Amino acid sequence: MKMYLISLLACLTVGSLMAQTKMTEIPLYEKEIPNNQPGPDQEKSETTDGILRISQVRNPTLTVFLPKKANGTSVVICPGGGYWIIAASHEGYDVARKFNEMGVTAFVLKYRLPDAAVSPQPEIAPLQDAQQALRVVRKRAKEWNVDPQKVGMMGFSAGGHLASTAGTHFDKARIDNPENLSLRPDFLMLIYPVITADPAIAHSGSFNKLLGANPTPEKLEAYSNEKQITPQTPPTFLVHASDDSGVSSLNSVVFYQALLKNKVPAEMHLYQGGEHGFGMINRTTRDLWMERCRTWMESIGFLPKAVGSPSATGK
Repeated sequence: MKMYLISLLACLTVGSLMAQTKMTEIPLYEKEIPNNQPGPDQEKSETTDGILRISQVRNPTLTVFLPKKANGTSVVICPGGGYWIIAASHEGYDVARKFNEMGVTAFVLKYRLPDAAVSPQPEIAPLQDAQQALRVVRKRAKEWNVDPQKVGMMGFSAGGHLASTAGTHFDKARIDNPENLSLRPDFLMLIYPVITADPAIAHSGSFNKLLGANPTPEKLEAYSNEKQITPQTPPTFLVHASDDSGVSSLNSVVFYQALLKNKVPAEMHLYQGGEHGFGMINRTTRDLWMERCRTWMESIGFLPKAVGSPSATGK
């Protein structure tokens, strides 16, 4: 009887969490997928070491996480994975649920990875999907209680490269956009991001997967996103670990420096330790960067100021 009650309680708890989450996965494109190479759907999902890894994505999707009480702000989340896989759980779904606790509507983007078997032009497929995600959120803003002028984008690692590409290449639409909706994120949050092709600090694996083994200097320049920053680049929040041996923290530093040069509002948090891929929890510190992120979002007007905070009281 005792075991039955424990099992029942566990089921009710899981059911309650699922009811609160309101997680729905939808196709990213209503009609044909642009830049599509016909072929079989061979998408794979596997969980190892507690991390959900999705690969060989042919049909991109947007997973919608609706908060109990929406405040109008929304975030499209691009998980990382070196442009080889998508780390959908700790850099995606878990983060979306945390945003829901803040009243933020969250969307996890399962984007196409650069693959000639999937796309004739592999290098632009992820950006097309990022732009389409922004278009879909703004197009359906009323349905999801979203303010179309408060749509941000967050990216981790190679997903940070994708988010920074969306934030610096928005003036050229890579998708059909008949409504002429803005394809510019209103703010960026880049977490241990891949940024630059500079051989001294580049994550060569991500760039090799995105652009191929022998890209032209022009392509390397175009996708070195610190070189694409202008005064129109969205306000940006950055997080990195100084001891990151996977993606050098100097990727965040050069992006931050370029933001300052162009007078774009920016905030950066560099932790002494943490290495790469820690998701929301850097186990080398008690500090929670998501709380720093929340405070930053308040400071730039994308979240209501918390009661009792210095910014709310004017002290």
